[in-house]
Amino acid sequence: MKRTGIVIAALGTTVLTSTVVVAPSAYAAPPTPPGKAVSAKHLSALRVAKEGSLTGYDRRKFPHWSTVKGACNTRETVLKRDGSNVRVNAKCAAISGTWKSPYDGATWRKASDVDIDHMVALAEAWRSGARSWTTKQRTAFANDRASSQLWAVTDNVNQAKGDKDPAKWLPPRASFRCMYARSWIDVKWRYKLTVDTAEKKALTRLLRSC
Repeated sequence: MKRTGIVIAALGTTVLTSTVVVAPSAYAAPPTPPGKAVSAKHLSALRVAKEGSLTGYDRRKFPHWSTVKGACNTRETVLKRDGSNVRVNAKCAAISGTWKSPYDGATWRKASDVDIDHMVALAEAWRSGARSWTTKQRTAFANDRASSQLWAVTDNVNQAKGDKDPAKWLPPRASFRCMYARSWIDVKWRYKLTVDTAEKKALTRLLRSC
């Protein structure tokens, strides 16, 4: 990234105002998950179990968005990572840029139209084993930028997804479904979360179509 400053000359004095950060012009994405063959092995290694209860669940038990650096938190960092020509103000909030949602292919020019989606939703993680984690583990999960867990997507598409697994919801953009399945498996495998029978069948079917 490069930094640019807005400079104003007044009465022979140069005043440096708020600094903005410009993200790379090309669209970026989360780290790429393993390919089809490795994903299939990881899926077969996941323990199959009936989904647990949401009893005791609260989003506040998964603290997010954590500070990454300076004024920037996880959400703001992912917005810069996944966008094109993203500019932020001194508080790290995106003030301009372009985002292409992989879930539906839509392009947005306002950060308010974009959500940062947890590939494996927090409630889904809770039902799949995260209820036994420590707060530190849940914080790491909710802010994980090193895996395929966080994606910048169209807000209402994210809302439609909610906490559903791939047996109950898939991205409307069919060409992304293979990547979606690989990413979902990658997150569940990394965090040793369980899958239910219908979820595993849906993921197996999706991998076959990759």
